[in-house]
Amino acid sequence: MGFLSGLILGIAFGIGVVVVFVRSENARSKIRRDLAVAIASLSRMTVEDSRKLLPAPFYPSWVVFSDRQKLKWLNQELVKIWPYVNEAASDLIKSSVEPVLEQYRPVILSSLKFSKLTLGTVAPQFTGVSIVDDGNSGITMELEMQWDGNPSIVLDVRTRVGLSLPIQVKDIGFTGVFRLIFRPLVEELPCFGAISYSLREKKKLDFTLKVVGGEISSIPGISDAIEGMIRDAIEDSITWPVRKVIPILPGDYSDLELKPVGRLEVKLVQAKDLTNKDLIGKSDPFAVLYIRPLPDKMKKSRVINNDLNPVWNEHFEFIVEDAATQHLVVKIYDDEGIQASELIGCAQIKLKDLEPGKVKDVWLKLVKDLEIQRDNKYRGQVQLELLYCPYGMSNGFTNPFADARYSMTSLEKALKSGANGTDTTDAERNAVHRKRDVIIRGVLSVTVISAEDLPAMDLLGKSDPFVVVQMKKTEAKNKTRVVNESLNPVWKQTFDFVVEDGLHDMLILEVYDHDTFKKDYMGRCILTLTKVIMVGEYKDEFPLDDAKSGKLHLHLKWTPQPIYRDS
Repeated sequence: MGFLSGLILGIAFGIGVVVVFVRSENARSKIRRDLAVAIASLSRMTVEDSRKLLPAPFYPSWVVFSDRQKLKWLNQELVKIWPYVNEAASDLIKSSVEPVLEQYRPVILSSLKFSKLTLGTVAPQFTGVSIVDDGNSGITMELEMQWDGNPSIVLDVRTRVGLSLPIQVKDIGFTGVFRLIFRPLVEELPCFGAISYSLREKKKLDFTLKVVGGEISSIPGISDAIEGMIRDAIEDSITWPVRKVIPILPGDYSDLELKPVGRLEVKLVQAKDLTNKDLIGKSDPFAVLYIRPLPDKMKKSRVINNDLNPVWNEHFEFIVEDAATQHLVVKIYDDEGIQASELIGCAQIKLKDLEPGKVKDVWLKLVKDLEIQRDNKYRGQVQLELLYCPYGMSNGFTNPFADARYSMTSLEKALKSGANGTDTTDAERNAVHRKRDVIIRGVLSVTVISAEDLPAMDLLGKSDPFVVVQMKKTEAKNKTRVVNESLNPVWKQTFDFVVEDGLHDMLILEVYDHDTFKKDYMGRCILTLTKVIMVGEYKDEFPLDDAKSGKLHLHLKWTPQPIYRDS
């Protein structure tokens, strides 16, 4: 009986093990089938499918969707013919680059020529190609190239004091995007009239300078001067929007050459919450602004000492050559006296985001690097007022004065537009008489309506707030009455200020907590007068700077009275 029971239990256990094994295998087989189906589906996904599944704001910083096609076949052929390209191109590059370097030669050098130039044995790699739809009649192609070459380049450099130096350029590393434009399209082979080429984007350019048989650092200033010369020459001679035009068929292709298309008016208003770079005291910030990073095209603000919330209120003008692709770059530095200035942060804004003829007020967040934005540290913000004015623009902002003796900035044109609809470009161009600058003069009425959510400054959780209203240039000042024990005070008081130069003045409102023997600072608002001059009157709320919370409700009104001054 015991044997029979054991036999039955053994058979049942064996059958159970077989059933569990079969079920497990079936489950694993189903998982493998589902995984295979999922992988097959993923393999058929396009970039657009990926973007639908995961919206752009959720991408990690290292995820990049490229529209460029691979060029393995071209790279393979280029490796084969590179020795012949090296022989053929070396003399051509030498003869064409030497005049460019001579044009940008530093003053400390008397001459600069190539004594040796070969491209080496390592061919560049084209990592992608794409076709760009820029809205023009033609074909625009972009080629991405990477070159970590081993060229042999030796410069024969002579200084002003008669010293001759053979300087070797080595360890060249370059990554960039070249743009080729085939335009105009014609009904004659090769079906386009000319080719324009330019360095559309310079992602990386590294090289090392070394004196043959010596150390270049032993001669102060030479290394920095030559390196700056090379970078300026590349930037000004071939970097977009500069382009070189090669005619293929006979014709006039002057319309393909680089030409100014407009002017950008920039008012650098202020910055706030800047990172402190000094161990003792606070940073001494100044700003550098540019569209093209060339020494003669960069603008620099004044230095404001010991201030992490500087107010500049300075105006600059820039020539725009391609509004569709160019950026305005702002870099904030800490002035270190005779030492090199230290970067606090930088920001940029695309010119294509500006509506022509409309003033745009923006706050830009500062970052460490404009190319690699993986650093999320808060470095402060900078405020700009921007106005893009295309040449030949026929819209509402025009010169209200027909006389060629009168000239205005584009910002003044926008603020003082008239009904005559005439453009002053030709008049200003031909003006030979005494000019006059328009001063936007008038009366500014400031109504301090109320505040809300002010920070508590007293021990009982209340404050006794009042507001000091002041014009920055004239230092005219008024203040509201004190509202006791309130974090949401209501004043409804109006103050009038005679403003002599509205374009360059600012309104400052500072909120204080009143105590018997002192006053405690609570926060402030700093406003330019651009908007109120343009619209005449408006009501808005403004957050308090330097405060954890709080905002002011204001009503501003402008009564204009333009005057003129001789210049």
